[in-house]
Amino acid sequence: MSATENSNLPEGMPTLRVMPMPADANIHGDVFGGWIMAQVDIAGALPAVRRANGRVGTVAVNSFVFKQPVFVGDLLSFYAKIVKTGNTSITVNVEVYAERNRLQAEVVKVTEATLTYVATDDHRRPRSLPPLP
Repeated sequence: MSATENSNLPEGMPTLRVMPMPADANIHGDVFGGWIMAQVDIAGALPAVRRANGRVGTVAVNSFVFKQPVFVGDLLSFYAKIVKTGNTSITVNVEVYAERNRLQAEVVKVTEATLTYVATDDHRRPRSLPPLP
């Protein structure tokens, strides 16, 4: 897919949806990469918390690619899915799509990332993942 080619939102419900505001951007209306990274971390943690059945901590950002700029007023949809689990770790892939000019229904993939979380106990030490039901 070319950098300017439109796509569609993936099937299923997004893990998180948010619209960046002017405080999240520079004077030109371009949203800060750090703000996007924070939202990706939140979206990725949601399935990790469910799988761990409790607290998790981010231990690695394995990859992070900004494919397109994000603008104030874009409606962002974050799709997160677990791609790997270990004894204590959960690796999550997050894809972010922006709906721009919503009257024209332009959808572009703006970011993709892979993060690893570790399940932690009440003392914030690593703990084994519970067995799947």
